[in-house]
Parts: sequence; C-alpha cells; structure tokens
Amino acid sequence: MQTLTTAKRSDGHGGRGTVATWALAVAQLVSWGSIYYAFSLFVVPMEGTMGWSRTATNAALSVGLLISGLAAYPVGTWIDHGHGRRVMVCGTVLAAAMLALWSQAHSLVTLFIVWIGLGAAMAATLYDPVFAVITRDYPGSFRTKITLITLVAGFASTVFIPLTQILVDWLQWRGALLALAGFNLAICVPIHVFAIGRDAPRRDDLDYKTALKATHAEATRRALRTPTFWALAVCFTAYYATFAALTFHLVPLMAERRVSPALILTTMAVIGPAQVFARVLWFTLGRNLRPSIVGVVITTAFPASVPVLMCAGTSPAMLILFAVVYGGANGMMTILRGTIVQDVMWTEGYGAVSGMLSMPSNIAKGIAPISAAAIWTAGNNYVPVEWTVLAVSLVSAVAFILAIRLASGKTLGEHQVNFE
Repeated sequence: MQTLTTAKRSDGHGGRGTVATWALAVAQLVSWGSIYYAFSLFVVPMEGTMGWSRTATNAALSVGLLISGLAAYPVGTWIDHGHGRRVMVCGTVLAAAMLALWSQAHSLVTLFIVWIGLGAAMAATLYDPVFAVITRDYPGSFRTKITLITLVAGFASTVFIPLTQILVDWLQWRGALLALAGFNLAICVPIHVFAIGRDAPRRDDLDYKTALKATHAEATRRALRTPTFWALAVCFTAYYATFAALTFHLVPLMAERRVSPALILTTMAVIGPAQVFARVLWFTLGRNLRPSIVGVVITTAFPASVPVLMCAGTSPAMLILFAVVYGGANGMMTILRGTIVQDVMWTEGYGAVSGMLSMPSNIAKGIAPISAAAIWTAGNNYVPVEWTVLAVSLVSAVAFILAIRLASGKTLGEHQVNFE
C-alpha cells in the first residue's frame, strides 16, 4: 500500500524549498497588491474621467469576487492533478492581460469583463492555489511555509497602496494599470515558472497519474460526507462574510459617529500592521501549536472585537484596541484557513477540498458588503449592521468549535486515503 503523501514525493526541506517559498511569498505580495488592494486607488480617478458611479465600479469588484468563488474548486482540482505550475502561470498572465485591458476601458461593459477575468485570475494566483501547491510539494513542512508566505504577503497593502498612488500621480490611472500588469509579468510569471515543481507525471508514469486522480476524487467525495468539512464551511463562510461587510463599511460607520478624519485614518492604518504582527507571533511563538488550538482563539477574537467597536464612540483608545484585535484575528485567520484542513481532515485532494470551502466564502465576500448596505438603509444607521455582524461572527466561532469536536480523536493517519 502507498499513500499520496509518500508516493513519489519529497518534502523539500533543503535550500531549494526555502528559496522557492520566499520567492512564492514575494509573488503573493505582488499579486495581492496589484490585483486586490490597488482597486480602491482607481475608483475616484475613474469616476472623474469616465463618470462611472461608485456603485457600478464596486459592483464590478463584487462580480470578480463571485467568479473567484465559482472558479476555486476547478482550480484546486487541477492543482491536485499536478498542474500547479501551469495554473499559476496562466493565472498571472490572465491577471496582466486584464489589467492591461482595464487601462483601455471606455465603458462599464469592459470594466465588468475585466473583473470577470480578474476573478478567475484571483482564483488561480492568490492564497488558495499557492497553499495547495505548498501542501502538495512540501507535506512535512507546509505549516511553516504557509505561515512564512502569509507573513510576507501581509505587507501587500503596505507596499502597493502607496506605490499605486505614486503610479497614478505620475502616469495617470491608465498608465498605472499598465505598470501593475508589467509587475505581474516581470516578477510573478518567472517565480511561478521556476519555484513550482514540474506539472503532471510524464507519459511513462500514467499508472501513478491515474491512481493520483482516483485518490483525490475519493478524498473530495469523502469530504462531502464528513461533518467536519461542513462545519468548517459554515465557519469560514460566516467569518469572511462578516469581515468583508465590516471592512467595506468601517470608514462610513466611524464617520456616522463623528469620529475625526485623522482618527479614522489612524484606526484603518493600525489594521494592516496588526495583521502582520499577529502572523509574526504565530510564526515565532505559535508555530508548534496545533492550528485547531489557535483557531479557537482567532474565531472568538473576531466577535469579541465587535462589542469594542460598538462601545468605542470617538474614543481613540477603544478604536485602536478594536483595530488591533480585528486586524490580528484576520491576520491569523489566513494562516488557519491554509492549514486547518490538513490538521483536522487529510492532505489528499487538498486543492479541491480547499476550493470547495472557498466557493461559499468568496461568494459571501461579494454579497456581504451589499447586504450590509441594505441593512443600513433600512434603519439609516449602522447599529443593526453591527448586531448582524456580531451574530453571524458568533456562528463562525461556534461552527469552528464544532468542527474541532467532530474531528477530535481522529489522527491524520485515520483520514488518509490509500491506493494500491
């Protein structure tokens, strides 16, 4: 008998694995910064040049997030079948092409086409695919490598928000988009070509290839029959829905409460460093703890931050405390999302299983901001939004604890799917 984690697989603890991990971390920083975080910097210039409404431009972003969710499962399946390099290279080329097309957009139809393409590109280039690649290529050290990647990529907004603004000032928004497309081609494509292991087995290895596909298919089917999977699906969907809703409405929420512009900027500025600091803590102090233990802390910290915000008013100390807890929880959630499946389920079929978890989460991220706006409209204030976020985030915490309890007493070996 032979398991997928040992069959024709080396863990890559040597120098090449370390270099590849750092390279992939840099590529994640560029991908997140140029595709995701740069969006907000183009909204106002596009409004001024094209006269597009903010609702329309954000609707295009929401469509992209929905497409990303729908594409997550097939992308994960392709990576499971050994096409990680091909998926991430093609995803990066697609991202560059869509950014270039965006720079030539003169209608909202083009903008929506761009974000449909960028949604597919995000599914093929951001955290989920690289986590699947790392889990597949480094089964013995994926936790440390995933933590390192998220630590570096956590600086994406810190680097690319000011960099994109400089590019917009120098080159106007169309030229800035072309520059971001160039970053993807010049930095991410070479990294994905050289840092990711070769694609599917050679023609003389068809028996292994067939067994590999069968193993991953069975692992995926088994996930759908496993209560732990469904509990994690509820947990991550509820979490990312509430995080997206609160993140996109945090500035107007504070403005509604007459928080000064300077304090709003300070509060928002603290969130990013808090995410990175939390990841550093996990990397240095929590790397020997099981993700399930840290996960309980993370999923309870997020709902704990909401009452702090509700009671903060215009208090600088309370708002900063909220930003630290809120940002720290999200920073560690990214690592948890990349490691908990392997910890409480199995590594076989990880790409597809992770993709199935990402589908509802990404769809929720696209719908949540619009839903929060509708709740705000009903009462013309953000109190009902905060209570809704608190309730749904508590569902996330309960679902995670349930997932851990359902998985308790089971070892990784019991979960492994074997093939002859």
